[in-house]
Amino acid sequence: MTGRPIDPTTWPRAEHFKYFRKFDHPHFATTVRVDVTRLMTIGKPLGFSPFRHTVWAIGTGLTAVPALCVRFKGETILQFGAPVLSSTVALKNGEYGYGYYPFIADRAMFDAECARITAQVQDSNGINAGETMRLNVAYLSCLPWVDFTALDHALPQSDDCIPRISWGKIVPTVDGYDMAMTVQINHALADGLHVGQFFEATQTALDMI
Repeated sequence: MTGRPIDPTTWPRAEHFKYFRKFDHPHFATTVRVDVTRLMTIGKPLGFSPFRHTVWAIGTGLTAVPALCVRFKGETILQFGAPVLSSTVALKNGEYGYGYYPFIADRAMFDAECARITAQVQDSNGINAGETMRLNVAYLSCLPWVDFTALDHALPQSDDCIPRISWGKIVPTVDGYDMAMTVQINHALADGLHVGQFFEATQTALDMI
């Protein structure tokens, strides 16, 4: 998918973009608890995959916030639509590979395609990092072994502009289930407002059972 060029002379965020581009570490990460009670008590007994439903919910959240779909390369700034979701997938050899899931708003259609792609990755032995140069992507990681309170992602350089979202172990609460979720973004493109909008949209999608 080709992004729509953004004219920096009319872009409301141009001054913030220039300011944060000067930082050695312009990225920030925010971790919150997301509620997965409906997913675990209603969805899972009906056959919903917690992994696939969470990936779909994250795609819904990202697509709902245009600022989280903006990318840049050098001085070229591009507005994309729905991203490709690149998530880690556990392999049979104990390592992991990357799956690439084009986002589909229809949950059932996305679920079927996500299951198919995941199975292909699980049958491979490589990291499958061949598509990492694309801009219209978001990097996802599932850490089902850890109920973390904060998380920082590996970044290759300060100009990296790809959002990174990770979620952890699903744990019981007094009245349901929740899990940690972290989103890490480049401050040149988005602020806390956009992070809040992302989590709100993602939570709404998680509850859509």
